[in-house]
Amino acid sequence: MGNRLYVGNLSFNTTRETLESAFAAAGEVREIAMPTDRETGQPRGFAFVTMGTAQAANSAISQLNGAMLDGRTLKVNEAQERPARGFGGGGRDRY
Repeated sequence: MGNRLYVGNLSFNTTRETLESAFAAAGEVREIAMPTDRETGQPRGFAFVTMGTAQAANSAISQLNGAMLDGRTLKVNEAQERPARGFGGGGRDRY
């Protein structure tokens, strides 16, 4: 298991500090990434939290998956790596 966690179903009012405080109870928090919408700048309702160790990540999952934060039930699990994306085609060859 890795140290990077996916945290879903976040309230749009949840801050980085609130999230860090919740996860710090399970162990060292190394990084928090909270993606925002490109056009509006609003949070997208999910985050990635990198814990200090795999043990801390496991602890965070068991403690926080299904827990309430800012009025929402969190979904916490190990983050999956994105599959490699293709080169995106325009439908014609470039030769």
